[in-house]
Amino acid sequence: MLFSQKSLGVEISTSGVSFALLGGSKSAPRLERIAFRPFSPGTLRISLREANILDPQSFCARLSEAHALLLHKGTRLSLALPDAASRVLLLDVEGRFKNRTEGLDTIRWKLKKSMPFDVADTHLDYQLLRVRESGEMSLLVALVSRTVISQYEDLFATAGFTPARIDLTGFNLCRTFEKPLEQLGDGALISFYDGTLGIMLFSDGSPEFLRFKELPGVLPTDNRVFMEINNSLLAYRERFPERIIQKVACIAPPEAAGDFCAMVAEATGNEPQLLETKGIVKPSDGAPADQKTLFPFTAAIGAALRSL
Repeated sequence: MLFSQKSLGVEISTSGVSFALLGGSKSAPRLERIAFRPFSPGTLRISLREANILDPQSFCARLSEAHALLLHKGTRLSLALPDAASRVLLLDVEGRFKNRTEGLDTIRWKLKKSMPFDVADTHLDYQLLRVRESGEMSLLVALVSRTVISQYEDLFATAGFTPARIDLTGFNLCRTFEKPLEQLGDGALISFYDGTLGIMLFSDGSPEFLRFKELPGVLPTDNRVFMEINNSLLAYRERFPERIIQKVACIAPPEAAGDFCAMVAEATGNEPQLLETKGIVKPSDGAPADQKTLFPFTAAIGAALRSL
């Protein structure tokens, strides 16, 4: 190929902005470069309802600085926003939708009293996971306030970027490890990434339970994390007593991965498989290959994989 395709992924977190530039193909991604710039204190405050970026000028400056480190002129990107800026849930709905518009209207009506913000003023998307034996549809639903998502879109545009695709950090972790997760079947993915505990339980490869819990300042191996995992597993088993968790996968910071996996093994009764970013991408000559360096870019790599 005379011109090889490049894909740019970006993750926004409370600590800063992470860029990952990928080449190659979706089946054999190649990491070209990564870049990170920290936010100044007070730049970002994650909120479900209020605008997240408190210092737009500083925010845009950090985006431009990180992008410049990539030595890449492309400005079209896929963006991962913090999970705490959204609500993600599984929802069972009776019957079928005539079309997507009816589906969105039905979901908004069902959720209007249970959400901590005005559901009518949200960007909402959903995916049909399965039709149950009862005829109910099981849906994966994500909601983000228009106030929140519009500010991100506007400031990325101000900084000269086009966020062609926008979703959430948790989804992009799953996208990074899409291949190993396909093998889970009736299993669990338990992650600790950027201060957020993620618990996803699958049946026949489809999510049946999910929870993202912000735990700022808490270590991955803290007893509170263990309790959160235990409580989630208990809730899952109460709802689906016939289900047996057969496989478990973990995502955790390298410095705590061993102890985190041991804690998950104790909670689930399964020896977990540790998923490592270094096993997903092949580094180019200018990119790092070690797990410690790559781990903080896992979600940005997942975002970049969307457009590869």
